[in-house]
Amino acid sequence: MAVASDLDGSKRNVIAVIGDGAMSAGMAYEALNNAGALDARLIVILNDNDMSIAPPTGAMSAYLARLASGKAYMGVREFGKKLTAYLGRGVETAITRAVEHARGYVTGGTMFEELGFYHIGPIDGHSFEHLLPVLRNVRDNAHGPVLIHVVTQKGKGYPPAEAAADKYHGVNKFDVITGAQAKSKPNAPSYTSVFGEALVQEAKLDEKIVGITAAMPNGTGLDKLAELFPKRTFDVGIAEQHAVTFAAGLATEGFKPFCALYSTFLQRGYDQVVHDVAIQKLPVRFPIDRAGFVGADGPTHAGAFDTAFLAALPGMVVMAAADEAELKHMVRTAAAYDEGPISFRYPRGEGVGVEMPARGEILEIGKGRVIKQGSRVALLSFGTRLKDCLLAAEDLDAAGLSTTVADARFAKPLDHDLIRQLARHHDMLIAIEEGSIGGFGSQVMQFLAMEGLLDGGLKVRSMVLPDVWVEQASPEVMYAKAGLDRAGIVRTVFSALGRPQIGVGFAG
Repeated sequence: MAVASDLDGSKRNVIAVIGDGAMSAGMAYEALNNAGALDARLIVILNDNDMSIAPPTGAMSAYLARLASGKAYMGVREFGKKLTAYLGRGVETAITRAVEHARGYVTGGTMFEELGFYHIGPIDGHSFEHLLPVLRNVRDNAHGPVLIHVVTQKGKGYPPAEAAADKYHGVNKFDVITGAQAKSKPNAPSYTSVFGEALVQEAKLDEKIVGITAAMPNGTGLDKLAELFPKRTFDVGIAEQHAVTFAAGLATEGFKPFCALYSTFLQRGYDQVVHDVAIQKLPVRFPIDRAGFVGADGPTHAGAFDTAFLAALPGMVVMAAADEAELKHMVRTAAAYDEGPISFRYPRGEGVGVEMPARGEILEIGKGRVIKQGSRVALLSFGTRLKDCLLAAEDLDAAGLSTTVADARFAKPLDHDLIRQLARHHDMLIAIEEGSIGGFGSQVMQFLAMEGLLDGGLKVRSMVLPDVWVEQASPEVMYAKAGLDRAGIVRTVFSALGRPQIGVGFAG
């Protein structure tokens, strides 16, 4: 945007605000390097609040802390204030640069200055007396790229947030007066906790298992592994690309890395999944949290695309857990699988309340399971829509449509025998998933087409997430609007049959 302003001759103040946690991401350095080389009139405000979703990690976090508290830097802060005053009186660029270099000589310089930015700060972001004059001076007098290092406190001014461990970074409904957050009443463990506990169980039995996360140890459940095996758990900061390649490197040395990322964040590391993992057939395990709709986080965090982009890769094993017990099986399956990369996805929130095994079983790769046998309609689920498929089957049976329900377990490799059986012995086959167009349903359709199973009278439908950005609501409401709940599945069956929906025993 700053370059566009230069190109069209307009005079705009282009300001980029970035958090200290995000400074661990490679793209930030790419942009700093580019902006410094272009000498663009860009203002960057580094909001250093020492608080990302999880405590910041890595060399950059330590660097910023040293920068803010170092004796040499503190000793020339008054000098910096005078410099700011000079800048406000319109000092020439050459003089400004000369003073800047003098300051760099005293303090050792900063990385930002070496990249071509004029670096101001650290300054107190909660003091208008300090902050506003600097912003005005930079607005009115700066010519090239400027970085203003602002130190703030997350949650400042609201005591409940200040006292909370996460500083109310991601908050449920809460009482503004007391700060008390609304609590759900789960009747089953969360998928994230099931994954974390299952991984710990396997790690106790296999010292080669290591965990990797990108600034989300709590969100992915790897905090449980870190408590017991801190030397085998790695938080690389907000750097998913590096997390994937780091995992690949560990895999080359005989370790069993579990690179645990949210679905929406795995997108950032896709090139590394392709080139550093899949092409080399390295056994990197990808636990993919937040599959499907995630509720209040809305479209930015919805896990829509991972099945589509992973199933397109040769040699990739792609699984989805139908419930919390299946997730435990998939953790053990991934730990035991050494033939190449393997992934398994699971949603945010609580499980469905099934009985949990003492330890997961090793699943046969590429084999699904039939949960309920029928004769007319086949519902083939991939992921946690299985529960709604079973409920829909009750309604369809009551309407005289005998229904089979199957859990695919694998989008790749597909269970060809299971799909052939469903296609040949039913009038209708519906594939259902919590993912985008191009995912599991597309894999099924490709197989059916190549096998000639679409040449007869079989009716086939693929139910996926809608091809729009879905705004936040509760996951239940979002799935209902998407038509991927019990009622939506029944509607799809009757629509495909061209029959009116009469006498179906459900509310909806």
